Amino acid sequence: MILVEHDYDHVDLDAARTALAVTGATVQVVGPIQGQVYRSRDGQQITAEVAASTVRATDVDAVVIPGGYAADKIRLRHAMVDLVRDAVAAGKPVAAIDHGPSVLINAKALSGRMITCWPSIAVDAKNAGARYVDRPVVEDGCVITSRKSDDLPFFTEAIIRQLLARVV
Repeated sequence: MILVEHDYDHVDLDAARTALAVTGATVQVVGPIQGQVYRSRDGQQITAEVAASTVRATDVDAVVIPGGYAADKIRLRHAMVDLVRDAVAAGKPVAAIDHGPSVLINAKALSGRMITCWPSIAVDAKNAGARYVDRPVVEDGCVITSRKSDDLPFFTEAIIRQLLARVV
């Protein structure tokens, strides 16, 4: 599942969705309201196929949180934060890029974890108990984080690797 809200980074969302689809994964876009159209920072649009309030961590194999300013909106949506928290607790891959790790902060899923993120939220991640490093991708257990869109090849590779490891 890929989480969406207004002001998402469409490059991050499209790259993750394409990479997962190429591997044969079924990808659903999850937003606060099913059927609502969400706009990216640069005017692209996507429709939420599923409402977050109807999804449980047991229903998903992985959760992807794209970058952009959407993370600031997602982190205020209880159903979306609960889904992320429960997925991490269940050991399912949860991948966040750019500002996406701010959702992991609200989910209280960073304490003791090594992560990377957009530099402006690094202090927030540290205050939440994370160990911040400046790398293209960091995998700490089931939590996958990346800094920016330039890191997408590493980010999507890590997601796919973790998903395939769960299948085998």
